[in-house]
Amino acid sequence: MKITFLGTGTSVGVPMIGCHCKVCKSTDVRDRRLRTSALVEVGDKKILIDVGPDFRTQMLSCGAERIDAVLLTHHHYDHVGGMDDLRAVNHIMHQSLSIYANAETVSAISKSLYYVFEAKPYPGVARLDLHTVYPFQPFEVAGVSVLPLSVMHGRLPIAGYRIGRLAYITDASVVPPETIEALRGVEVLVVNALRFEPHPSHMSLAESLQIVESVAPREAYFIHMSHDIGLASETEKLLPNGCHLAYDGLCFEVAD
Repeated sequence: MKITFLGTGTSVGVPMIGCHCKVCKSTDVRDRRLRTSALVEVGDKKILIDVGPDFRTQMLSCGAERIDAVLLTHHHYDHVGGMDDLRAVNHIMHQSLSIYANAETVSAISKSLYYVFEAKPYPGVARLDLHTVYPFQPFEVAGVSVLPLSVMHGRLPIAGYRIGRLAYITDASVVPPETIEALRGVEVLVVNALRFEPHPSHMSLAESLQIVESVAPREAYFIHMSHDIGLASETEKLLPNGCHLAYDGLCFEVAD
């Protein structure tokens, strides 16, 4: 299994428009963050996690041309704003694309992309098949088993995902005990860490490190970071062994 981080930034990305802080002015590629998304490859199957507004740029950058399925964590714009661009994938693969999400996200997408799901859609729109998933009820995506996880993003229930020994959680402010238990045994944990200071709907770096300590994966990678996380070159030195700041374009294998 392989994961590629297509984006590791928060909703406004890094650099942020109009900001002149040392992170936004950095020339280190690790400090330039598109909106959070990842591509997981299991054998020849490609599973995309979230489709933010930078989706087109991300696909061109990583060289991927096809996707077998999409997992959505929630319906906020920085995670679904590129869904209309999935029509390019339809064109390449000559088929509709399966989208998996929790009930709240399916409802929101059905409304925001209403023109896709009309009885007689306009020619050329994305062809998407929505599938509702439920916490801790495994399902199969393109022959790959996926376990949806329950986390809270402020007051909004959203989905994390475990695929084999890889787990992916973003935008969480609370990771409940049942999800911690479901994460036992993962080799690689990907989890959000917005900044050093607390935030009402996202975990801080310290809170994320507590989750890592509870789960005890071999490696942990932090995502969905704002410019307040500091320079990657400096913050990375503060992290415990086995913990890393992910960055756009980072790609590595995960043991099955």
